[in-house]
Amino acid sequence: MTKQNKMVVILMSFLCVICTACGFRPLYNQTGAANSQALSSVVILKIKDRSGQKLRNFLLERFFSNQRSGITTHTLKVVINEKINELNIRKDGSATRAKLKITANFYLTHKASGKQFKGKVSSTSSYNMLGSDFATLGAESDARNRALRSIAEDLRLRVAGALTNVPRTIEKIIYPKKDIR
Repeated sequence: MTKQNKMVVILMSFLCVICTACGFRPLYNQTGAANSQALSSVVILKIKDRSGQKLRNFLLERFFSNQRSGITTHTLKVVINEKINELNIRKDGSATRAKLKITANFYLTHKASGKQFKGKVSSTSSYNMLGSDFATLGAESDARNRALRSIAEDLRLRVAGALTNVPRTIEKIIYPKKDIR
């Protein structure tokens, strides 16, 4: 082993020790079953509109892939907002491309304590605006599904991260120290 390789090994070992000392736990470690069990204890509330229904279905697929826990400890409320921007405007004023941005505000609430973890996730997807209305609607629908799937995956990761670090995450974000004057 060269001197440089030894230094890399020592540095990596040191980083591992530091990360475990601060309570860091990787999301994709051997306790994947524990993550699925934690996710299965979340009740996903209904989301408004057709896009909300699709997002909720994508979330249900990701949260309850194996089994559904009988005990529910958290509720997840999601509010989505869509915005379409037309791009590549022709001389006649028609657009040939569009960008769909979906933003989801989420609120993960612990049922017993009422403590809340909240955040915002967004995804942008673009599509072609074709001469045929039917083809354009199909392209828009596909772009919407891609964006919703991306949001569902991001939400799954954020909620799993919040559930594995519940005491620290929720306490620090929602209940900061009060400034007494």
